[in-house]
Amino acid sequence: MKKVRFAEEPMVAILREADRNPVAEVAKKHKVSEPTIYVWRRRFGLPQPADVKRLRELAENAKLKWMVADREMSIETSQEINRRKW
Repeated sequence: MKKVRFAEEPMVAILREADRNPVAEVAKKHKVSEPTIYVWRRRFGLPQPADVKRLRELAENAKLKWMVADREMSIETSQEINRRKW
């Protein structure tokens, strides 16, 4: 798995800084490559840091919903197996 040096909010903050200043200067300041900044820009577009945080919360919420659904399914399966035994 890739190691991530920056969370989403700092990435967006760096992108906002790159909108105001030359990309080469911002990349050097934050010790990332220029192509990395362009990849982030393609990935995030123009969201604000609060938008990125909201997206992460939504993804986490979806994951939790999946876990609850999986748990419910396993409980139902266990109950069905127990009903058939007797």
